This record gives sequence, structure tokens and C-alpha cells, in this order.
Amino acid sequence: MDNAKLQQFIGKMLGDLGGAASVPLVRMGDALGLYRILHTRGPMTCAELAQQAKVHERYLLEWLSHQAASDYLAYDPGTGRFSLPPEQAMVFAVEDSPVYMMGAFDLMAAQTEIQPKVQERFKKGGGFAWGDQASCLFCATARFFRPGYQNNLLSQWLPALDGVVAKLEAGADVADVGCGHGWSTVLMAKAFPNSRFVGYDYHEGSIADARKHAEAHGVAGNTRFEVATAKEIPDAAFDLVAFFDCLHDMGDPAGVASQVRRSLKPGGTWMVVEPMAGDRLEDNLNPVGRLFYAASTMLCVPTSLAQEVGAAFGAQAGEAKLREAITAGGFGSVRRATETPFNMILEARL
Repeated sequence: MDNAKLQQFIGKMLGDLGGAASVPLVRMGDALGLYRILHTRGPMTCAELAQQAKVHERYLLEWLSHQAASDYLAYDPGTGRFSLPPEQAMVFAVEDSPVYMMGAFDLMAAQTEIQPKVQERFKKGGGFAWGDQASCLFCATARFFRPGYQNNLLSQWLPALDGVVAKLEAGADVADVGCGHGWSTVLMAKAFPNSRFVGYDYHEGSIADARKHAEAHGVAGNTRFEVATAKEIPDAAFDLVAFFDCLHDMGDPAGVASQVRRSLKPGGTWMVVEPMAGDRLEDNLNPVGRLFYAASTMLCVPTSLAQEVGAAFGAQAGEAKLREAITAGGFGSVRRATETPFNMILEARL
């Protein structure tokens, strides 16, 4: 045994355990408004923040100390004040930031909650439906993906598709399949008022929340949400069909691709947004792959295995596997239109 390697690994494990231990503390900081207050008001002592946030000062001191030890907050020993640096604020306090990560911390809590169910499936196989996942999963998923959609969908992803923006501006029919809480649908509907949007998801609770979001954001006039699976969307109805981070969760991606082909009008486009991944395991042995493989184990694979076929692509399926399913559904052209560090955007045409 190489003792130097052992010590190096122990250091890595301390970092991992520190991150895991931070999950509930970060979520409490968010729930109690502590990050937002520090972001708005600037450096504060524990007593000042406790008074402003209306929390118990002794608990707060321990929380602040942890946050400073984690480098989530800065601490000035000369003044005894804690502050939220602007870089950390982009992660913890600025909800429209492209790197806002509060949803990711919520997802970590959901994965912990669901551990007994997944562990049982390791023994007996099979899966369980999306609706049977952890109670906080659906809001966490919406919160996690929303910043990426807000910062990329209108400015990068749609413009990368051939001729799609012009159609949307003129007035097109669009399906957002696997829409969840509907943030992607709402963003498109708000940007393109001449077009008509319908969001589909088979989870009734998510559709109920999506309808509320459409009303709250003033797009109920050109948007509707329906409870349906991907194979139930109507034929020859859409100029654009969009799948955001959901094709790999479906039990039968190739069968879904066949239905999407039937649902498109002549000249229509299928936009498939999927987690960034290489085609080989060794391509994904990195921090992004680490997170996605964990989510895939706890969420994506059980969801797919609970459906017909149960292909269980997983969140790190890779472009080659996705292309195979898309072309098996009858699409003649598939190209990577653009990408971000977290997503690949595929354009499929007939």
C-alpha cells in the first residue's frame, strides 16, 4: 500500500463528506432567507443577521461558522462580519444566474429520501414510477433545470436549430413533451406569442403546477398543459417537438421517436436536449459525469425500468446511443446543433 496515495484519498473523502454534510445546512440557509439577506445587505455580524432574519443567534453562529469553513461565506476576523462574495451569490442567491444551484441541493435531499426504494430494486430488479419518487423531487427537478433553460433556451438552443425561430415568430404549433412543471414551455410561450404551445407530462401533480405557472406568467392564452405520455401525443400536429432532459428517462426511446415522427408536420423539427455525456464510460469519469451517474442510479434508471420495454438508457447515455434510438424511429437526419457543459442539443429531422 502506498501511504501517500492513502492520505491523498482520505483528503478527497473529507471533501466529499464535507459536501454531503453541507446539503441540509445549505437548504436551511435558503429556506430561512440567510443567503438572500447577506446578498442584499452586505457583510453582517451574527447578531445583526439573527435580528434581520429573526432566527436564534446560537444556531446561526454555528451555521455561519460552517459556511465560512466551507468557503461558502467569507469571514472578516477584524470586524466579526460574514459576507456572501459575488461569485458565491451566483450559486446561492441569484435565482436567474446560469450557475444557480439550489435545485441541485434539493435533488441531493430527494435522492437520500429515495434510497430505501432504490436499494430494494438492486435486489429484485424493476423500477418505480416517477410519481412514486421522493416527495420533494418534482419541485427540485424544476428548480434545478430552470436556470439552464432560462439562460440558454432562447438565446442559444432555439437559434441553433435550422429555421425554427422564424417559424416560432410567425406562428407555429409546439409540443413540449415531458415538460414537468412547464418552465421550458412558459419561457417559449412568453417569447413567441404568435405560436401555440402544449406541454405533456404523465405526472398529474407536475401538470397541475405547470398550469399555475402559465397563469402566473401570463401565457395561458397560447399555452395549455395535458396529462399524457410521449406515445400519446397527436399525429401531424406540430412544427416543433421539444424534449428537455427526459428522453433517457423513457422506457422505450425508439418507440417514442416513432411517435414523434408521426406527430410532426412536414418540415417539422424534433429538438432533443440531453445531459452532456461521452459514448464511453471513460469519457464520463469527471465531476459532471459523477453527478449524472448518481442521479441516473437513483432517479432515471428506476423511472425507465417501471415503463414498457424499460430500455433504461440512463443520464449518461451518450450521443451515439441517442442517435440510434432517434434514427430507429424513422428520422433521417440527426445533428448536434449546440452544447453547454451540462447539455447536448440534438436536432432531428425527417
